[in-house]
Amino acid sequence: MNRRGPGLLGVAARTAVVAGTASAVSGRVQQRQQAKSGERDAGQAAEPQRRAPEPSPDDLIGQLERLGALKKQGILTDAEFAAQKNRLLAE
Repeated sequence: MNRRGPGLLGVAARTAVVAGTASAVSGRVQQRQQAKSGERDAGQAAEPQRRAPEPSPDDLIGQLERLGALKKQGILTDAEFAAQKNRLLAE
C-alpha cells in the first residue's frame, strides 16, 4: 500500500495543534484587551467630572431668540417652545 500524505492520525494531530495555537492566541488577545480596558476605566475614574460651562447671559438671550424664531417660523409648537425655554432658564 502506497500512502501519500500524513494519513488520518497526522491530519488529526495537525488540526489539534492549529486549534490549540488559535485558542492560546485568542486567550492572550482577550487578556490584553481586558487589561487595557481596566487601565482606561481606572484612568477615567481618576479624572474629575467636568461640568459644562454656564452659558453667559448674552448666550442665553441668543438661544431664547433662536427658539422664538423657530416658533415664529412654525418649526416649534407652543408646547415645544415652552419646554425648551424652561429647560434653558433652569440651567
